[in-house]
Amino acid sequence: MMPVTSQSLDFGGKNLVACGCSSSTSFQRYTMRNYAKVNSGGWSRGQGDRKSVNCKRGTTQCRFSTIMKIAETTVNGGTQDSLDLKNYSRGLISPTKLFEVVADDLQTLNKNLKSIVGAENPVLMSAAEQIFGAGGKRMRPAMVFLVARATAELVGLKELTIKHRRLAEIIEMIHTASLIHDDVLDESNLRRGKETVHQVYGTRVAVLAGDFMFAQSSWYLANLENIEVIKLISQVIKDFASGEIRQASGLFDCDLPLEEYLIKSYYKTASLIAASTKGAAIFSGTDSNITDKMFEYGKNLGLSFQVVDDILDFTQSAEQLGKPAGSDLAKGNLTAPVIFALEKEPNLRDIIDSEFSDPGSLDEAIELVKSCGGIERAQELAKEKADLAVQNLQCLPQSKFREALEDMVTYNLQRID
Repeated sequence: MMPVTSQSLDFGGKNLVACGCSSSTSFQRYTMRNYAKVNSGGWSRGQGDRKSVNCKRGTTQCRFSTIMKIAETTVNGGTQDSLDLKNYSRGLISPTKLFEVVADDLQTLNKNLKSIVGAENPVLMSAAEQIFGAGGKRMRPAMVFLVARATAELVGLKELTIKHRRLAEIIEMIHTASLIHDDVLDESNLRRGKETVHQVYGTRVAVLAGDFMFAQSSWYLANLENIEVIKLISQVIKDFASGEIRQASGLFDCDLPLEEYLIKSYYKTASLIAASTKGAAIFSGTDSNITDKMFEYGKNLGLSFQVVDDILDFTQSAEQLGKPAGSDLAKGNLTAPVIFALEKEPNLRDIIDSEFSDPGSLDEAIELVKSCGGIERAQELAKEKADLAVQNLQCLPQSKFREALEDMVTYNLQRID
């Protein structure tokens, strides 16, 4: 496989800062030409040159400038070695094995989720249970518990605090609310092989259920009485909306830069994981160097996870995915494998520009992505982010919890190995 190199991007803009500051760092984004087309109902696309993202660092420095060291990725002989699974793997890893060191914490969380959602709204509660009971791995709260226990050892903390546990519950509620809304926006009929909330209860109830869970999680978040964590998690909810707008603005856009895909992936996926891992470290009482490293770990793991998910959309069956294969491409959501494939296959652009109007054109596009190296180059990108995530853990002492965090990286890559 070819090596991958990365060029850092600095993000800024007033209040667009995960650490809660108000940096004046300027971020000159590329023109979101499709946004106007969404509002006008038109999707006419030009064939102009590939646009680039221009970033300029302002005089006010903020840690947010390190949030997205995500790549303008090339495959022309980069200097960074890709992650070798053999360096990290302790055999094939299952989610059950992965989280067994925090199994008791997760069991307590599952018991608490019903009560924290609240029983005063039976319809909304039933809607939430539809997705809570759909077999999710509880990855995000597990990350909270793993980082909490790994960082607690640094400061001599013997047991998790009530704030650690509440944070994990809040994170899972926010994640669940985002899934409910995502399924409405994507018009998805299946989630983890089961009917989605809006399929069972209708769109109106689904939207209200998601809103209710966002509101309930915000109330519990405020009661944590930690302004740094409140700002951190509040930013995540903003990021969800920003990610959806960016995705809608780039549908069927064959000139979408890889950088923009990664920014959107951060907003929609990595932001919550990064906030989860940093928030856990904050409640352990570690210093800012450790909390920032935990943020970077969650960010890089989240980006790697999203790239892997996007690869699986092309390589797994509908039964394995719990949704139709190639569903993102069918809706015009161009992910890393497609963006890479477009660089080598002109015919793919024509098919996407037609919005798959011809019979069999979607299947043809999927085969082109597979045959011209799009999958392999996306795998390299996922491994690059995974390697960075492992490096971010070097600040932690050796323990079974740090080992589980490393195994989380390996487990993700094993999904495409």
